[in-house]
Amino acid sequence: MPVVEETYDIVVVGAGHAGCEAALAAARLGFETIMFTVSVDSIALMPCNPNVGGSSKGHLVRELDALGGEMGKNIDKTFIQSKMLNESKGPAVHSLRAQADKQEYTRSMRRVLENTDHLTIRQAEVAEILTEEIPGECGTFKKEHEGQQESSYPVKKRIVGVKTYSGAVYRCRAVVLATGVYLRARCIYGDVSNPTGPNGLQAANHLTDSLKANGIEMYRFKTGTPARADKRSIDFSKMEEQFGDKRVVPFSFSTDPKSIQKEQISCWLTYTNEKTHEIIRNNLERSPLFSGAIEGTGPRYCPSIEDKVVKFPDKERHQVFVEPEGLYTNEMYLGGMSSSLPEDVQYAMYRTVPGLENVKIVRNAYAIEYDCINPRQLKASLEFKNIDGLFSGGQFNGSSGYEEAAVQGFMAGVNAARKLQEKSAVVLDRSQAYIGVLIDDLVTKENHEPYRMMTSRAEYRLLLRQDNADLRLRGIGHEIGLVSDEQYEYVLWKEKAIEAEIARLEKTNIGANEKVQTFLEAHGSTALKSGSTLAELIKRPELNYGMLAELDEKRPELPADVREQVDINLKYDGYIRRQKQQVAQFKKLEGRKIPADLDYTTVNSLRREAVQKLNLYKPENIGQASRISGVSPADISVLMVHLEQMGRK
Repeated sequence: MPVVEETYDIVVVGAGHAGCEAALAAARLGFETIMFTVSVDSIALMPCNPNVGGSSKGHLVRELDALGGEMGKNIDKTFIQSKMLNESKGPAVHSLRAQADKQEYTRSMRRVLENTDHLTIRQAEVAEILTEEIPGECGTFKKEHEGQQESSYPVKKRIVGVKTYSGAVYRCRAVVLATGVYLRARCIYGDVSNPTGPNGLQAANHLTDSLKANGIEMYRFKTGTPARADKRSIDFSKMEEQFGDKRVVPFSFSTDPKSIQKEQISCWLTYTNEKTHEIIRNNLERSPLFSGAIEGTGPRYCPSIEDKVVKFPDKERHQVFVEPEGLYTNEMYLGGMSSSLPEDVQYAMYRTVPGLENVKIVRNAYAIEYDCINPRQLKASLEFKNIDGLFSGGQFNGSSGYEEAAVQGFMAGVNAARKLQEKSAVVLDRSQAYIGVLIDDLVTKENHEPYRMMTSRAEYRLLLRQDNADLRLRGIGHEIGLVSDEQYEYVLWKEKAIEAEIARLEKTNIGANEKVQTFLEAHGSTALKSGSTLAELIKRPELNYGMLAELDEKRPELPADVREQVDINLKYDGYIRRQKQQVAQFKKLEGRKIPADLDYTTVNSLRREAVQKLNLYKPENIGQASRISGVSPADISVLMVHLEQMGRK
């Protein structure tokens, strides 16, 4: 029977946040790219929380923007409230978070995609990946079973295309899988179980079998979302109003801050109480989460309200953030109260919350189960170790969150393109970016639940601040080909301007005169006993670069982003120097490459567990090997000696 057959360079499966970034990156690098989605209307859908960014997630979005991604630009165009979180703490944990107009976010991203050269959008369900064996090559995929290892897929393959449910064939040289939560998805609340994706969208029920047939190990994960309420049924007078920042900081380094200063929409804060918790406890046997009806593993750091009540029995209340879904609707998102309890219980528990006594639910809360992969099957480039040309990104890799998905999709799309360019993959390490921490954690550590990014996961977080993402990553984005010459040249100028201003401040001396002493007294700072440099004064916790303007008569006119970097670099100079020394040690281990075909059973004196784990993960370097659970520092020492002996032969 005749079928449609077309050829592209790169196929992207999925059009969520990972798929959008993957497709845009590949197409902008000049490759003919086709992006498949089960529904064109669900492109860049935000099926859960109506915001972008947040603690550590804001770092990811700014890093993505610095590299040439789209999410930061899109939220700058469509936000309805913006707030810099953790401002009372140090700059390492400052994180930008913006409430999105969900519908406009989707529309805006779709407009960008539809008007990108070399990019085709296709509504269809991909049911199979098409592969062929690579003659003479063996794969490395191992399956762990009751503590034993067995080769479950010894032959290495290469991707040659995909086939849709209708039978159409799309030949290509690389594929990026970004299926999100759609593979064999099932939405559940109480006794109700619907075989659909989020928001009632069609699930993708056929691709999993094809992936398993190609030796890919699958997991079953679960996440959830709270109810959406009718704004007209909420009494906001019983809640605490949450305002946006007076001065909005853009996510994108390309956005003019002046262009996004606008009137913002409020969010609201309320709390659960003992009555709420009593209703939940009395109905736990009706929760599919506790009855066994849900098979998938849920996220530890974004638990349902029933999980919170069970795991934190002494906590008298939990926060509930009431957030608008957009300017186009009266729906309000009840953040902090995701649930899979039956709908009658949902009504009962929500109506115990101050301000929600008469709430009307527009959409029920529900849990969603879906298939994803064990990410240890991936290289750090997000290419499968055993299937050449097959990449993956997003929740399909076992992570959670829009932002985690977007950055993985971008890196997978970039590396798929670079493979076709016959260039080396772009792999960011843990000292370069939160993106590097995220991907490294996924591919080197045991992940049996949806992975969420947190600032505490980044060892070098003082260097990986959201404010300096452009200084860290614009150069890499420019080398990839997704950052313009003009953008890169500005960063080069910015670096020089920061260095020059710091040098000037370190050389500018001021005396202990009356003007200076009066200034210091007015700002609660200790008087000078002798002269000081302006740099030394900036390092005082109660002072900053901006305050000292009145003592700095020769201060040049500098942009706000340069002034910010000068202040942070001087104030945290000692800590930054110490972390740079730690990074230098880290780089030494990352630079010690391990042969891809090394059989760890041949390494004398390695413990059995280390041999099993190292053969399972096949780390690319000593640093990566040292982060694998079950591999001790003593094992690393043994491995380094073995590599030195190999080098002498």
